[in-house]
This record gives sequence, structure tokens and C-alpha cells, in this order.
Amino acid sequence: MDKKKIVLIVDDDVDLLENTAFLIKSAGYDVVMAQNGVEAVQKYKETNPNLVLMDVRMPIMDGYDAFFKINQYDSNAKVILITAYAHDEKKHTKAKSLNLIDTISKPYTIEQLEDVISKNV
Repeated sequence: MDKKKIVLIVDDDVDLLENTAFLIKSAGYDVVMAQNGVEAVQKYKETNPNLVLMDVRMPIMDGYDAFFKINQYDSNAKVILITAYAHDEKKHTKAKSLNLIDTISKPYTIEQLEDVISKNV
């Protein structure tokens, strides 16, 4: 039997985090959740997920800084950043150079989420 694929979802909006987790679990994936960048880095190291969906704006450590730390730990990490705001161009350019898969904008549709996960897990 195949091992289930793990998706790490990171967002400080608990309702959005739980709703997204429900959708991803319904699609047959295991889900790990974190509410800030520090938790994201820790949970990445603990679970070695197949894909990370991470909000950019969060308390304690933002999504870009968490991506940079995850990338230092695993340069092959598959990370997609999610934002409702304009990009920090300097950080975004650096992240793209370090294999950031993509950035998707909020609000996103269920179809967009399913598409990005199925292409990258």
C-alpha cells in the first residue's frame, strides 16, 4: 500500500487553516498544520511533508523567512506561498531563485488548490 502524501498547511487564520485542511484531507492527503513560520519550520523537520502551502503574512515569522529556513534544511522542499497582499519583491525574487514553486493569491478557489496540490505532491 502506498504511503499517504503529506501536505503542511501554514496560516495564522485558524478558520481558513481548518477549512483548507478539511478540503485537502477530503482529497486523500494527510495534513499537518502550523499557525506561524516558527511552527512551520519545526513541523517540516518533524514530518518531511511532500508539499507546503504557506501564508506570507503571519506573526512571529513570516512565510518568506520560514521558506528560507526550510530551504536551508532541505533545498528540495516544495513550497507554495499564499498571499492576499502585494509581494515583497526582494524576498520574492530570492525565494524564486531558491526553488519556490509558486505564489498563489487569496482568495483562491477549491479548484486552484486541488490543481496546485495534484501537480506538486
